[in-house]
Amino acid sequence: MRIKFCGATREVTGSCHLLETNNYKLLLDCGMFQGSNFNEGKNHDNFPFKPEEINVLLVTHAHLDHVGRIPKLVKDGFKGKIFATSGTKELAKLIWEDAYHIMKENYKKYGEPILFEESDMAAAYEQFTGIEYDKEIEVLPGVMANWRDAGHIFGSAFIEIKAEGKKIVFSGDIGNNNEPIVRDTETLPPDIDLLLCESTYGDRLHEPIDERQEVILNLLLEGIKKGGTIMIPAFSLERTQELLYVLNRLSEYDHTLPEMPIFLDSPLAIDATNVYEKYPEYYDLEAARLHALGDDFLEFKNLQSTYTREESKKINNVPSPKVIIAGSGMMNGGRIVHHAYRYLPDPASTLLIVGYQAEGTLGRRLYEGAEKVKIFGEEVKVRCTVKALGALSAHGDQKKLLKFVGSAQIKPKKVYCVHGELHAATELAHRIRDKFGIESFVPEIGEMVEV
Repeated sequence: MRIKFCGATREVTGSCHLLETNNYKLLLDCGMFQGSNFNEGKNHDNFPFKPEEINVLLVTHAHLDHVGRIPKLVKDGFKGKIFATSGTKELAKLIWEDAYHIMKENYKKYGEPILFEESDMAAAYEQFTGIEYDKEIEVLPGVMANWRDAGHIFGSAFIEIKAEGKKIVFSGDIGNNNEPIVRDTETLPPDIDLLLCESTYGDRLHEPIDERQEVILNLLLEGIKKGGTIMIPAFSLERTQELLYVLNRLSEYDHTLPEMPIFLDSPLAIDATNVYEKYPEYYDLEAARLHALGDDFLEFKNLQSTYTREESKKINNVPSPKVIIAGSGMMNGGRIVHHAYRYLPDPASTLLIVGYQAEGTLGRRLYEGAEKVKIFGEEVKVRCTVKALGALSAHGDQKKLLKFVGSAQIKPKKVYCVHGELHAATELAHRIRDKFGIESFVPEIGEMVEV
């Protein structure tokens, strides 16, 4: 058995790995590369394998950097089955539709190429098979796979694969500690020959989780005191729902959230929230308890969903203070860019960064303290306050990742750190080696290793 690293290697986007047995070729995720542009040039390159030769695609979760190129894979000749949890299947379709909408807009405005068409999305969805957690299935003759809860986003999983007497695990993305709504990350199975482990935050620690709600409240209160607009670029899957969950607690239970309009300005997030309501079996104990009591924990007073473009434009006429939660999470597309264009120059306004910002994105430049940025081809001065909150990240930090690797009763024989920038991946690999005595590596793009 061999693995070829085809994406998310020494970077955090474009997740894609090729697993070859003596008889079959399996693909693990097929995500979009994200950088300065929403749909950057690498996505249009030929795959480093022949799509028509891939027998099956196994998907960990529905974030764009893990599912974004699946319609292109189908367009280029892949005709095999796609396996993922049922929740991931539904969310992936929404992700593709949203990406296609943004690509069409960018094509009209800037002539940027479109990666795939509606027919490719429809064909890809037909090839999907939704599966349940913790039920081993035969995805190909002699190849068994099991999706275990990763606690990252709704429907997310790490995948255990057995073939030719070997066992590998692909982590996908591993969730933060005590994530609301979703269940905690399951423990690793024993006797793993090779673990592909994400390393997004492999070189840092988040704020304490038990302070999450208080930190969010204090940041909002600071922004309200300044009297401006509070912008929150949020990934439409999990980050937005987690934020709504916390705001619901502050509003309906603690009664500490001041009266002000809060806008959910993301059609994708609104559609995704409807999927959350269809799968209560994915909820953690507290979310399940609230659901059983009839509490819609993603809805609260003063929350307004703006689905259409016309509704979104009307936000500008609402006096501050106000909160705008909008996508995309890295600010490299979507409605948040329009709000940033309007409010970044305002000293009274605040930008709250609550998720990972990849290199080359507008969010990353603002996170690193840029005093001016280009938006819609124009130079925009950054006079607003910019704050970052790690406790709301859906990715586990270094401590959580080490806990995940060490959770198996018998530790993995080898670990390859993927889905992390070079420093983060290297730091995590060194920590795994020093703490557990496990051979740990940071592969290069295109590298192939024997299991």
